[in-house]
Amino acid sequence: MTEPTVRNVIIIGSGPAGLTAGIYAARANLKPLCFEGFNAGGLIPGGQLMFTTEVENYPGFVEGVTGPELMGRFRGQAEKQGCELITQDVDKIDFSEQPFKVWSEGQLYLAKTIILSTGARANYIGLESEEKLKNRGVSACAVCDGPLYRGKAAVVVGGGDTAMEEASYLAGICSSVLLVHRRDDFRASKAMQDRVRANPKIKLALSSAIVEVFDPAENKVTGVAVKDLKTGEVTRHATDALFVAIGHTPMTDLVKEQLELQPNGYVKVQPGTTTTSIPGVFAAGDVADWVYRQAVTAAGTGCMAALEAERWLVANDSAH
Repeated sequence: MTEPTVRNVIIIGSGPAGLTAGIYAARANLKPLCFEGFNAGGLIPGGQLMFTTEVENYPGFVEGVTGPELMGRFRGQAEKQGCELITQDVDKIDFSEQPFKVWSEGQLYLAKTIILSTGARANYIGLESEEKLKNRGVSACAVCDGPLYRGKAAVVVGGGDTAMEEASYLAGICSSVLLVHRRDDFRASKAMQDRVRANPKIKLALSSAIVEVFDPAENKVTGVAVKDLKTGEVTRHATDALFVAIGHTPMTDLVKEQLELQPNGYVKVQPGTTTTSIPGVFAAGDVADWVYRQAVTAAGTGCMAALEAERWLVANDSAH
């Protein structure tokens, strides 16, 4: 059997980070190959933005743009520049020696450098009604979707720093915010808690859980059912949006036994770079970023990863 061609760059993931890396790597004549995923329990072609309706904060789109349209433009530009895309999931990676090995649907691919841009998926409550109303009032990103509900009522669920940040942000643009948390105490830092507790627009529902989201029949969020976990009482609260802030799970299953990870499970990179613990392997986008999680920051690190991969190839005299 003939040995596969050794690629300069293989990109795993096709969100803003992966496709931007593809654009830059292709323009450097590195002939990158990008596995964009197949959305079969693995990578999502186009990333999380494929589940976002209106994107109003990506630079250059004065009137806004839908998530799928934006990612369609990313993809078209990457292809036009010469990035090869394969609509398949990656099954396995081996970083133990050069060239690196990547398997997809039983086929072996070889690469001198790898750019990992598999992203992170938002954690949700797990309600059927919540699933039906995703991007119809249910969101996991207040910065992304909050402005769509300016002057309206919002509910946030969560108890960590992210939930506090989301509630504080929404309080600045929404008419009211109800913050729902399962425990009596928040996990967030004291400073964040104090800020939330001091905001008159934010009401707290502690030792409580959301047990239903209304109303899939209307194809939009009209309210939530909140259960008091101590008394069992269920009350209905009118709202226009539900923001779920109970964390994200980085998509690191392919690499967690090989790459050094942060204590929270995200890929560890050298500060200010996309360089990982293995020379020639770079991580871009939300798989390494749990702080910003924005399309524009993901695209920025995708650019960084491609430039760093190119420089690594040159330094190791193995480009082209």
